[in-house]
Amino acid sequence: MAIQTSDIKRVKGEGFLLNRGTEEFSGRIITENGVLTAKQMQILSQAAEKYGNGKIEFTSRLTVECPGIHYDNIPAFQQAVAEGGMVTGGTGSKVRPIVSCKGTTCVFGLYDTQQMAKELHEKFYVGYHDVILPHKFKIAVGGCPNNCVKPDLNDLGIVGQRVSAVKAEGCKGCASCSVMEECPMGAVAMQEGKALIDTEQCNNCGRCQGTCRFDALEHSGTVYRVYVGGKWGKRVRMGSPLQKLFTREEVVDVVEKAILLFKQRGVSGERFGDTVERLGVDKVEKMLIADNLLRRKEEILEIETVAGAKC
Repeated sequence: MAIQTSDIKRVKGEGFLLNRGTEEFSGRIITENGVLTAKQMQILSQAAEKYGNGKIEFTSRLTVECPGIHYDNIPAFQQAVAEGGMVTGGTGSKVRPIVSCKGTTCVFGLYDTQQMAKELHEKFYVGYHDVILPHKFKIAVGGCPNNCVKPDLNDLGIVGQRVSAVKAEGCKGCASCSVMEECPMGAVAMQEGKALIDTEQCNNCGRCQGTCRFDALEHSGTVYRVYVGGKWGKRVRMGSPLQKLFTREEVVDVVEKAILLFKQRGVSGERFGDTVERLGVDKVEKMLIADNLLRRKEEILEIETVAGAKC
């Protein structure tokens, strides 16, 4: 090939991936939270026609790629999309683009997933952009236990939850219990004339909220289940759920602690799931709940890490 290997590697770091069997590249656009405006799509379409092959491809992680870009046209393509506030990137041994489900508008969504994804994007994709990790680190933001975005198959996954409890004094023991009928998990049963929620069966989806005609149910606000160490690919590992449910403020801290833990204790070339397995889930959870990692943040970020991601 006329293009040097060093140049292929350099532009990959900027989000341009070589198209197999060609000397052309796909430019990867970062969407922050899976959302582009109509104006941004117009700009992107024009750039794809002018500098690429006129096609736009959507990736499994809600980024957008424009294939068929010649090496010499990469700077011009970047400048064109920058006019719409868009940037290329999303590769390397670092925090990868944040993936969010459509919980912001979904009838089952328990919180504004796109807003959380945008906050995590700014704090960790942008803010930690120069932090080299042992491997790539993927974060998924899920709006409810339907798990459409597969949070438990990411290095760190967040799932919105609402915890329900029956107020025994308010329960009338209705023969046709509206709460029982609404529960998709079959977690509600009658015992001694009162509704009872089986916490082992309940997945905290919040679907029962507002269904009791006698207001015999109480609910938490949105809390967050966190999964750590999931991965998909050649070697699959389901993420380990942390036992604690976190508040909105706590969950952002947990994300940062997990990244710092991976930076500090990970081995080059291993995914976060391997680190979790090696240290033990219980130990990892204790470290993520404590504040020592945040207190040592600056020290940890100074650790020299050898990047291990190959894709």
